[in-house]
Amino acid sequence: ITMVRVIMGVKGTGKTKQMIELINSAVHSENGNVVCIERGPKLTYDIHYKIRLVEASHYDIKSYDFLKGFISGLYAGNYDISHIFIDNLFKITGGECNQAADDFLNELERFSNATGVKFTISVSGDPALATDGMQKYL
Repeated sequence: ITMVRVIMGVKGTGKTKQMIELINSAVHSENGNVVCIERGPKLTYDIHYKIRLVEASHYDIKSYDFLKGFISGLYAGNYDISHIFIDNLFKITGGECNQAADDFLNELERFSNATGVKFTISVSGDPALATDGMQKYL
């Protein structure tokens, strides 16, 4: 099974609600720390207090490379992280459905295989427009 999962749907399809449920159940099912990276304080009151909520705009994250480095830094500072949720990837990075997104997801999969950290990522967009590279994570 892949350790990287993408939840994709157009605005209003319940991605955030699904993410909140997954995040809150991860608190109880994961042995390690759970981190959620989001842009804007959308999830603050909906997720369990034990979740480490990271507000991306506080760190000026604007690219996949920056986000990859940021995730590596989070892990370097806390090897107990078992699951990282990224809410609305394209809003954080300014990305879209393209090769750069595929490359980022493949990087996360390599990171996951090396560390055991699971990733769940929400992406706003029509799943029919997902690249072939993204399809395998849906």
